[in-house]
Amino acid sequence: MEFITNNLPQTLMILGVLALIIEVAVLGMSTFILLFLGISLFATGLMMNFTLLEDSLTTALWSNTLITAACAVLLWKPLKRMQDNVDNKEVKSDFAELDFVLTSDVNELGISTYSYSGVSWKLKSQQPLSAGTHVKVVKKEVGVMWVAVV
Repeated sequence: MEFITNNLPQTLMILGVLALIIEVAVLGMSTFILLFLGISLFATGLMMNFTLLEDSLTTALWSNTLITAACAVLLWKPLKRMQDNVDNKEVKSDFAELDFVLTSDVNELGISTYSYSGVSWKLKSQQPLSAGTHVKVVKKEVGVMWVAVV
C-alpha cells in the first residue's frame, strides 16, 4: 500500500490505461463505464504528476468522482448514438456463390439439409424446389442457406 501511495500519479495512470484497454479490446466499447473511469484515472494521474492536484488518496477519490461524472454527462449521448449506428449491408463473399444440385425437396420450412465444409446447413427457398434442381446460394443466415434456381 505504501508503494501505491508513494507513486500515486503513476499508479492512477497505469490503472487508467488498463481500464481503457479492457473497455476497448475486451468489451468492444459495449459498456462505457470503464471508458469514463479510464479517462478519469489517467487525467487525475496526469494532473497529479504535473502538481496541478495534491498527491493524496482523498484528492484522487474526489477528482475521479467528478471527472467520471463529467465524462458520463458529456459523452454518453454521442457515444450511444455512435454505438446505435449499425451498418445493415449484407456481406458479399465467395460463400454466397456456391451452387449445387438438390438431393431432396426444399421449401421455406428448412427441413432439408446440405453438408458443406463439415457443417450440416438447413436449406430454405422462397418457392418450393424439387430434388435434382440446380440451385445457387442467394442468402445466408446462421445455420441456414437460402437457395434459388440458377
